Amino acid sequence: MAERPTLGEILNQLGEDRAGWRGAVTPPIFETSNFAFPTVAAMRAAGRSEYDSAFYTRGNNPTVEVLRKKLAALEGTEDALVFGSGAAAMAAGVLACVRAGDHVVAVQKPYAWTRVLLRDWLPRFGIAVDFVDAREVAAVAAALRPETRLIVLESPNSLTMELQDLAAMAALARPRGIRTLCDNSYSSPLLQRPAEHGIDLVAHSATKYLNGHSDVVAGVLCGPRSMLEEVFRGPYMTFGAIPGPFEAWLMLRGLRTLPLRLERSRASAAQVVDFLAAHPKVSRVHYPGHASDPQRELALRQSAGGSGLLSFELEAADIAAIERFCDTLQHFLLAVSWGGHESLVWPMAVLLKPEQPPVKLGGVPWNLVRLSIGLEEPELLIADLAQALERV
Repeated sequence: MAERPTLGEILNQLGEDRAGWRGAVTPPIFETSNFAFPTVAAMRAAGRSEYDSAFYTRGNNPTVEVLRKKLAALEGTEDALVFGSGAAAMAAGVLACVRAGDHVVAVQKPYAWTRVLLRDWLPRFGIAVDFVDAREVAAVAAALRPETRLIVLESPNSLTMELQDLAAMAALARPRGIRTLCDNSYSSPLLQRPAEHGIDLVAHSATKYLNGHSDVVAGVLCGPRSMLEEVFRGPYMTFGAIPGPFEAWLMLRGLRTLPLRLERSRASAAQVVDFLAAHPKVSRVHYPGHASDPQRELALRQSAGGSGLLSFELEAADIAAIERFCDTLQHFLLAVSWGGHESLVWPMAVLLKPEQPPVKLGGVPWNLVRLSIGLEEPELLIADLAQALERV
């Protein structure tokens, strides 16, 4: 078995051909939709092996191919496919694994558009779905049926940061011929690699840490070549939810600094979490691996702990108090998504009208506030949070 390349080799060398690129340090952008061939025989051969060949950019492109190789190596999988969004990657992974009459088990609080796919769309085509509290392996085991073909995981999720025991899930699924698909966007491959715990397919919203500059929407699906070829021949080529070569090039740029960005973000997040956990106006902090985390042992066993994303529950009397807190912040942008260089705040209250009585939404507390910690000085962010908490 070949020795696995180092992180530096993956990010700066793997898949790159500087000799063929006239010494260019940065991979070129093959901004073309089509590829020409010298003979009919060459064209035929490329068309029959489109998974590996540059035939038409909807299927493969040299810039995207470099990115695929790096992402697969980072996740420790045989291959990777890149999509136009994380939602597209998850949808393709799910659809390649199921057909009419099948059954899916999913975590109870997945990403919103994953929930829409599973709850609203799959049943239209005769596929049943159960959402369970997958923090308990027994709950997932109890939900399995003879027709179960897929378990959809998200460890941790991006709101309340709940984990699943990935090795236990894989051990539950594989002997039964059930595939597992895990959204690993929160951790990135630097903090957690689900395939090492036996998970079949690993998805990312590459919009987040993998790109990290808030200028690309993209998704990734990593796994065994045999499974990804099924995805490629099915939903990938059929729906065409691909990134352009320029977006792939931007992601290659983002990957170069991933270790530095993630290290700074999570170091600052740890300081913010400690501040919030000790504040009297915060009732609970959600952050994997923190001393207050009820799943701390699992978080540290299967990952390196938390990234730069955290959430907390604010001691607030009403939605107006949540709004005052968020509106008063000066160094956090009010925006969705996360994982970029800037710090963001997103409250669950944005899904409710101010006059509505506070209620849980999909099991998530109405007073939950999510923070994405960027690259600013942590002292600046903590001071900003302190002054905004005074307004609650």
